[in-house]
Amino acid sequence: MLAETIFSAVSVAGLGIAAITAYRKKYLSATRIAAWALVPLGLVMAGAVEWAFDTVFSPVAWAGFGVLGAAWLLLMTTRGVERRRGGRKAAGAGAGPAAVAPGVSAPARDALARPARPAARPAAQGGDAEDFSDIEAILKKHGI
Repeated sequence: MLAETIFSAVSVAGLGIAAITAYRKKYLSATRIAAWALVPLGLVMAGAVEWAFDTVFSPVAWAGFGVLGAAWLLLMTTRGVERRRGGRKAAGAGAGPAAVAPGVSAPARDALARPARPAARPAAQGGDAEDFSDIEAILKKHGI
């Protein structure tokens, strides 16, 4: 009951401030203030304030939050242990990455482990000249 009264008083005060702002011909600001002032009144009328205060002062609700926190803690702990075990298993298996197919030969595994490199261009003298000849033809066509 006290919370509803306080929220209603805050709404009335906000609407008063909005009226003063509108009197000063700042209608956009007055409308924004009125909108914010109506939020607490809407919460009171919807029953959200009563529900929130019942939840805050309820030992059962706090116990529920404690259970949710314990569940989260257990999940995060198991996730960390799983990551740690996965990291040790990969490190103990060998220096290379884990093979997709366990029976793959060592040369094939090494080829998969190396990152693919782009093929190097042959340093032919004619290769560069062809590239520039196309450009020169276009420039000559336009009279440059």
